[in-house]
Amino acid sequence: MHASSRKQYVTSFKLILIGLFFLVIALFVLWRNGRRLVAGVAIVLFGLLATGWLALPLVDLAQPSSYRTPYDPAATPLEAFGARTAIVMLGGGTETGDDGTLVPKHDVYARIALAASLDARCRVAGRVCRVIVSGGNPQHHAASEADTYAPLLLRAGVPPADLVLENRSLTTWENARNVAPIVHAERADTLFLVTSAYHMPRAMLDFHRFEMEPAPAVSSVRHVRAGIQPRLTNLQAAEVALHELIGIAQFYVYRMIGWF
Repeated sequence: MHASSRKQYVTSFKLILIGLFFLVIALFVLWRNGRRLVAGVAIVLFGLLATGWLALPLVDLAQPSSYRTPYDPAATPLEAFGARTAIVMLGGGTETGDDGTLVPKHDVYARIALAASLDARCRVAGRVCRVIVSGGNPQHHAASEADTYAPLLLRAGVPPADLVLENRSLTTWENARNVAPIVHAERADTLFLVTSAYHMPRAMLDFHRFEMEPAPAVSSVRHVRAGIQPRLTNLQAAEVALHELIGIAQFYVYRMIGWF
């Protein structure tokens, strides 16, 4: 396994383990007579997550059936591209590669490939095309997500004139907020939104909030392998799904109280 991939899996393992640990401690303090029950339930929950039986429904909730098929740009009719088309690619994090350089996280490579393919298809249609890469530096690394991804997009064939970087967003909500004026400035009449399946529902909510109606372009889909053997990949998938589901709940709560 790639060293950076191992690092991701261990991080997800730790996040879920820490969350369960604090939950168990809180219940121990509040419910002294039920400590054995709490410990048993925690072990069962962790086991179900690791073996995939609980991770699977969580991931299915995070990525609805309508988003479980990766987008095929080759099957997109040329008429689907407007006179001025914007292809928004959302960031998905960065990490340190084996050589010490900053690289995209695993899921982002599929986003880069899809954004570049859509841009190429758009140019075949003879349209004015822009690839807007949105991603700041929420992890406080040496560079923003957008600046890290840009060379890979250029290498994938996106012309420099087509590439627009938005490198200040720290959340999906900020992605949508900061991209909206760029889309309007480009006078785009067609908008594609490129991100992973698990991220698409929350991203669509935020983009609709800023009065944009993008066509969802799913770059990759998360899968869970349920069985007897515990898998770190199942823990990683569960952590990602929980993050997205909490983010969606947060969106509705914030909108209800007037923050969004």
